[in-house]
Amino acid sequence: MHARPMVGLSRYVCKQCKRSFRNRSGLTQHTHARHPRFSTISAPTDNSGVGDPLAEVGDDAAADFPHPEPGLDAETDDNIHAVFIGPGDSLFRNYHPGLTGQPCNANGDFLPDGTQPEPRQPKPPDDWSPYNSRLEFELADFIYTRNQMSAANLNILLELWAASLVEAGANPIFSSYKEMYRTIDKTEVGDVKWQSFTVKYAGDVETDPMPWMHDEYDIWFRDPHEVVQNMLANPEFAKEMDYRPFREYDTKSSTRRWQDFMSGDWAWRQADIIAQDPDCLGSVFVPIILGSDKTTVSVATGQNDYYPLYLSIGNIRNNVRRAHRNGVVLIGFLAMPKTTREHANKDNFRKFRRQLFHSSLGHILKTFKPGMVKPEVVLFGDDHYRRVVYGLGPYIADYEEQALVTCIVRNWCPRCLAYRNNLDDDNALHCCRDHAEMLIAEFALDALWNEYGIVGELVPFTNDFLRADIYELIAPDLLHQIIKGAFKDHLVEWVEKYLRHTHGDARANEILDDIDRRIAAVAPFPGLRRFPQGRHFKQWTGDDSKALMKVYLPAIEGHVPQEIVRTFRAFLEFCYLVRRNVLTEKDLDDLDEILARFYRYREVFKTTGIVANFSLPRQHTMKHYKQLIQLFGVPNGLCSSITESKHVKAVKKPYRRTNKYHALGQMLLINQRLDKLATARADFESRGMLEGTCLSTVLDQLANHWLSDEDKDELEDTLASASIDESRGDYEDVNGPRVEAHVCLARSRQRNRAATIVALADELHIPNLSELVRAFLVGQLYPDDNHDPADIPHLECPGYEGKISIYNSASSTFYAPSDLSGVGGMHREYIRAAPTWRQEGPRYDCAFVITDPELEGMRGMDVARMLCFFSFKAGGVFYPCAVVRWFDRLGDAPDELTGMWMVRPSFTPNHQRNLAVIHIDTIFRAAHLIPIYGREFVPREIAPCHSYDAFYGYYVNKFADHHAFEIAY
Repeated sequence: MHARPMVGLSRYVCKQCKRSFRNRSGLTQHTHARHPRFSTISAPTDNSGVGDPLAEVGDDAAADFPHPEPGLDAETDDNIHAVFIGPGDSLFRNYHPGLTGQPCNANGDFLPDGTQPEPRQPKPPDDWSPYNSRLEFELADFIYTRNQMSAANLNILLELWAASLVEAGANPIFSSYKEMYRTIDKTEVGDVKWQSFTVKYAGDVETDPMPWMHDEYDIWFRDPHEVVQNMLANPEFAKEMDYRPFREYDTKSSTRRWQDFMSGDWAWRQADIIAQDPDCLGSVFVPIILGSDKTTVSVATGQNDYYPLYLSIGNIRNNVRRAHRNGVVLIGFLAMPKTTREHANKDNFRKFRRQLFHSSLGHILKTFKPGMVKPEVVLFGDDHYRRVVYGLGPYIADYEEQALVTCIVRNWCPRCLAYRNNLDDDNALHCCRDHAEMLIAEFALDALWNEYGIVGELVPFTNDFLRADIYELIAPDLLHQIIKGAFKDHLVEWVEKYLRHTHGDARANEILDDIDRRIAAVAPFPGLRRFPQGRHFKQWTGDDSKALMKVYLPAIEGHVPQEIVRTFRAFLEFCYLVRRNVLTEKDLDDLDEILARFYRYREVFKTTGIVANFSLPRQHTMKHYKQLIQLFGVPNGLCSSITESKHVKAVKKPYRRTNKYHALGQMLLINQRLDKLATARADFESRGMLEGTCLSTVLDQLANHWLSDEDKDELEDTLASASIDESRGDYEDVNGPRVEAHVCLARSRQRNRAATIVALADELHIPNLSELVRAFLVGQLYPDDNHDPADIPHLECPGYEGKISIYNSASSTFYAPSDLSGVGGMHREYIRAAPTWRQEGPRYDCAFVITDPELEGMRGMDVARMLCFFSFKAGGVFYPCAVVRWFDRLGDAPDELTGMWMVRPSFTPNHQRNLAVIHIDTIFRAAHLIPIYGREFVPREIAPCHSYDAFYGYYVNKFADHHAFEIAY
């Protein structure tokens, strides 16, 4: 290996503690984390929660934030103010003093403190234009957005509807699909037209030119500038948007916290640069987040690939971006040049294909350029105008796309200067645009390629934009690089190679089959994918890899050395830690410790000869996560899983709705209509026109004229029951704000099951169930009495002999922003206790039960298996209950090898099952247990429904989902 010329860089020293740093960014991070400067302001604050920063301090306080002198660095600015937020002022934020997001009028003149926004042109409360009524809009939205019925089937439905109305002399809302489509197309709000441009090869043409040199390539796009203006003006985002960069700290410890994008250091530094221009003071910095990735929509009918380009803005919070609302927008389809196999690997074709990508992005994004230099006035969703300054933000991409975006050679790192054969070099400096341009000016193309991993003949699209350095804009990619790459393609494959290397193919196949049986035997759990035939199928998706991560560790334990188990434990803890919705300085310290363990234990794969070295870009990127979190906030707001999910909505489903002939044009129209419907819904909701449902609205109008109060109450109960879909899956996101966790019984009781306690005792084979119910009532009636329930006279607590209602499930709703959740972070899952489930045997789930609220984690909870949900009414009090079987914890701490708590079924002193009746209010959420398999092979007849009955001990699976990881410690 040739020695690479190095460029000398100065070091920076902290003036207070004398610690030195390689670059200014390190010094800045250190200064704000360890030596924060802040002062309080006497502005009224809203301490009910962490919300809109302008709402927290009021518009008047926001306008009073002082502006720095042009060119003054943030770390030497004494005018940074602290604003206390959260319950009990538990947190405080330092907001950027220059870019304050101060409201202005339509001419850009800043408004006096407390000025209310200019009212928009009022619309009548019944103005559904271009629709004639709420029913017409809801029908169009349901059919086109949710049901996605084909035009032919829609015509059939409308004809049947018309036939049903003939006798009444009425007509259906739409006469044909064409009428409905025309109505949608008339929607004016959120309308950004598609446009295109054509690109053709303009380089030197050979004597015998290749076919691709004569081809023309169409790029379709929507003006991203208009798209961003619509996003800023969307009233749906008004309360979920950060107008200023900020740094958040814990009040007690003054330690830093990272969450949404604007809490990171990158946005703050950009604001420092922008604030040097006096004309930009008081503006809002709007980072433009981009993402692209090729996707295949159909293999069976031919290779149909598309290259979508997505856009978001850094101001909207992660919960909006992850909730798959319009926080991420499709703005273009890039060209995908193709040629014959003979020419596909030719240098000139590969160069043209790469430069076409960069040139296309430069052309699409050019409308942002004026707003990057001087502020422009934009209307926001809260009805205020503000000055806006744009800037290119992070780019969401998998590794292959990152290499293309940064113009590097494959197997090099897009963020640092580590040599491709030594990516674990801890002393490697970070890449930057100035360094790359200096190298390109000094060295030949082959030296750049071989010694620095730079494709020197390409020009990154970011070079055309102000303040844009592509090397610092590469976002973390959990899905493709870590979960699909490092986990599935590396670690899981290495385990199979290890088994074959150690045991030979025949024995290794037996062990691998047993690992598959262990995975297949895992009990069902909300959100858990199953692998009934094992892991050996060709097409792996990101969801498959994430599902395997949840159950793989216990499945290999006993079949591989402990070092391999510890490697997987460290890797999984890394993935689950960085996926949290909020990360603290302590979390980043834990991240360092977890990575050190991972690097230490993965050496087993090298010492056993499975791999030669660990210079793997996808694993190497784990080194950069700590800095990426400090720069951009938590990774779950920038993960490629967001764009991957958008593929389904914006590309794959629209493609299926086309006739497959020149499908792209039809897909553009479908996406435009979907956006119009979504924007119209947001507009109607902001005007309070979509409260309740269509049916409830009509019935309310009738009820006000015809029904008594008792009839109204009965009607409300009927509507409430009808609104619950019992056929839904095991989990779902919940719209609305954050509320306290709660558990509710299913709305429908089981009419073919026991109706009394005695009958239920026979059904469940629990002879002493009546005594368990009496003990439960004693606890409810005498909560402070510590006597044995058997010692309390029956006259004081006679038990219960009346009717009961049985339910097959209960729902738990809780705050889990790191998992699938609504904008408020709320998540709902269903806990089953059913004698038959989907014709696959019984299903009796486990749950966490709060037994000591004063203790944290597993020390304050026990695990219990739900045998039955039932309710009864005694003494005028309604009691929703569950019959449970307890589990005992094994040890006082998690298992040292796997990091998971271990439990076993609990027994009474006389060797009977330890059972109880509990109130469902003590249930927190579902728990997932995985058997402790040990070294024994799992019998083939073990099915998931047998899992909780067939083994002596279990791991409490903290990897079941991200919320479980946060509570089962």
